[in-house]
Amino acid sequence: MAVRFSELLLREGRITQAQLDVALNHQRASGGRLGATLVRLGMLGDEDVALALSRQHGVPSIQLGELDLDPEVIRLVPVEAALRHQVVPVARLGSMLTLAMTDPANVEARDDIAFITGLHVEPVVSSDAALQQAIGKYYRHPLPGVVRMRPSMPIRASESGLADQNAVELEILDETGQPEAAGVEEAGGEQTVVRFVEALMRHAIEQGASDIHIEPYEKELRVRVRVDGMLQSASPPPVKYRDAITSRIKILAQLDIAEKRLPQDGRIKTRFADRGRLREVDFRVSCLPTLFGEKVVLRLLDPAALRLDLAGLGFEAPALERFRRAIRRPWGLVLVTGPTGSGKTSTLYSALAEISTPGVNVLTVEDPVEYNVAGINQVQVRDAIGLTFASALRAFLRQDPNVILVGEIRDAETAAIAVKAALTGHLVLSTLHTNDAATTVNRLVNMGVEPYLVASSVNVLCAQRLVRRVCGRCRSPAEVPPDTLVQVGFPNGEVGSWRPLQGRGCSHCSGTGYRGRVGVFEVMEMTEPLRDLVRSNAPVPELRRLAAAEGMQSLRESGLQKVRSGETSIEELVKETI
Repeated sequence: MAVRFSELLLREGRITQAQLDVALNHQRASGGRLGATLVRLGMLGDEDVALALSRQHGVPSIQLGELDLDPEVIRLVPVEAALRHQVVPVARLGSMLTLAMTDPANVEARDDIAFITGLHVEPVVSSDAALQQAIGKYYRHPLPGVVRMRPSMPIRASESGLADQNAVELEILDETGQPEAAGVEEAGGEQTVVRFVEALMRHAIEQGASDIHIEPYEKELRVRVRVDGMLQSASPPPVKYRDAITSRIKILAQLDIAEKRLPQDGRIKTRFADRGRLREVDFRVSCLPTLFGEKVVLRLLDPAALRLDLAGLGFEAPALERFRRAIRRPWGLVLVTGPTGSGKTSTLYSALAEISTPGVNVLTVEDPVEYNVAGINQVQVRDAIGLTFASALRAFLRQDPNVILVGEIRDAETAAIAVKAALTGHLVLSTLHTNDAATTVNRLVNMGVEPYLVASSVNVLCAQRLVRRVCGRCRSPAEVPPDTLVQVGFPNGEVGSWRPLQGRGCSHCSGTGYRGRVGVFEVMEMTEPLRDLVRSNAPVPELRRLAAAEGMQSLRESGLQKVRSGETSIEELVKETI
């Protein structure tokens, strides 16, 4: 009997038991293969998984990137079947077809290809990355409905410093969802500028960036991209292109290029065939007048990066159970708190995905609507015409809602209506900007909500932060003095029994030692003793002490768990929690 994949990885020392437990929890929540989950979490590389699968199933592994495949062999498997099963035919010998795949145990895929070709299929294992590259190389036909852009190169390296981004073929869409007309390019200025903007957007997508910053100064134009929460510099274009680049972006976002004195907001829609798969990414554009021109920030809104999976966000098991218990109640207020960029939107959308069913009427009011979610009625705030959070909430109460999501409670009026809705049979989810869960009670009271209403309406308060994951390809034990471990919160008896991890820096993580992010959470469920304290307007420290006594983990304690499991480093823990 073949050894199990997880047992093989443990026996060879490729992962620890703690890492396996984390990966299995993610896999159970989101489905899919264990190997793919380990790669997604940064615990193993694609090639490591391919070699382990090869040993487990007793089939050869193959380096697709080192082969030049015969077009006649490629034509044996239609593009639709190759994309559906994620396979590439490698060679044919008589009636036998060698088929590269990431999961040789996928009998359905093998049988389907055997039926299509009339040949006996022999599998070989390839890494997922190499397989995607091969599909993009040998099956270059666009997917249905995708218009491929004409070849377009980024600005010369001497001008932009950006690498060749041909792996992603980007097209700009107009407001109807159709490819941008060719004439629009000319209005943006020189072709150099058109190519630079396109290359910069492709670069950000490939790096998994969340934002692009274009910042004008007196003698330079600075360009930075935010990856895993940290801004990284990109080599900028000459300062002479400053105004032309801004105008090009404004045209794509349908903004007024003549207005340079006031802030403007817009949106750019893009679509591209990424390694054989169709993807759409929107860019939210913000222009801000500064001393030497307009600063432009583009926020990437990638539906593929939105993980609608509460279990995969980083909740510890007890905290996740408390949060799920709160969102499954038929009424009440669920508040997620934290600074901008701490993942609150992902948490709320994941909660909606878990409770939204055909029998539930879900309404959201957001500013802006970042992601379009099927089956949910979403409303965009428009202050200029009087469509505010408060006015939308009033209208929602006449729309027979079961669940209401308010993008942010910003003022006393919105807070009052949200509490009223929560007390009249609706589940209300929203966000606030506070430092921790207990402080949220004070914030609501300071906004004018009476303590007895806070106590009666709130189901749960969840504070969160995002910490960077240690790179799975260059991680190694860190030398941390025992005194430091004690100072950050580890018990004396635990120090010395294990070592935290750190990333050395490699090409996979662009030399940072980190790849991806994971959440740390503080979940304060409103129990009856806590409600009594809130009604009596007890101070925040007293609320915090009782919540801790009832089992609430603080942000720091949640972060300590992430350090123990090797997901993050001591430096990230100290930076994001207190």
